[in-house]
Amino acid sequence: MPSDKALKTPRATATNNTPAPKEFSLAVIKTACSNCNLRELCLPLGLADDEMERLDELISVRKRVRRGDSLYRAGQAFEYIYAIRSGFFKTDVLLEDGRDQVTGFQMAGELLGMDGISTEFHACNAVALEDSEVCHIPFFRLEKLSREIQTLQRHFHQVMSREIVRDHGVMVLLGKMCVEERIAAFLLNLSQRFTARGFSPAEFNLRMTREEIGSYLGLKLETVSRAFSRFQEEKLISVQQKYMHILDIDGLKQIMNRHNQSA
Repeated sequence: MPSDKALKTPRATATNNTPAPKEFSLAVIKTACSNCNLRELCLPLGLADDEMERLDELISVRKRVRRGDSLYRAGQAFEYIYAIRSGFFKTDVLLEDGRDQVTGFQMAGELLGMDGISTEFHACNAVALEDSEVCHIPFFRLEKLSREIQTLQRHFHQVMSREIVRDHGVMVLLGKMCVEERIAAFLLNLSQRFTARGFSPAEFNLRMTREEIGSYLGLKLETVSRAFSRFQEEKLISVQQKYMHILDIDGLKQIMNRHNQSA
């Protein structure tokens, strides 16, 4: 990505004794949605030229977030949703016992921040797993524009519906599937999402740690590592540090489908 000139944003206010996030550099750049290679992933098809121009005016700021930094934190006032232009994020919440519970992983072409819509405060933290860039979308201006452009409104209803379906899928994953089924389903989901972005369905880098995978799937670190080792012994995958090569996608699908066959 081209380098950008930095600009400071106003400091966000934290609530519930949650510390405010670090200051970030912003790129004020006319990031035209019409020219973005992720347009088909995060925007509706069929917008007229004048409608696309209005959307371009709305989404004019791109923000760079360094690996390990927070895009927003739980308790922070909700102002924006964010379209991930490049990079990878995790969302997590702080449990009562002090542990972080990973609630999701998000990649380029996906949206972040919708957890704040209902209460106008973010319910979770969003942390960059690698150097990333996001487009700022002022939610209340977007809401107004969506009322005027029905195609845009329908698209964001679909996005929110997809998030609900994904959350339901995670509940099924954690409640019904055994360890190997969870790991297989997780890897296949990543494979499908990389494929949708034009990348290899079988070879990719895991941006998250095995501990983070375990937190998301409700498993211990050692359990995730043992499952990876079994999958390697069975020639289903090959793993070298964070490089993942799926050798047998059909084999993973068979493992994942055990849940459906036994249900």
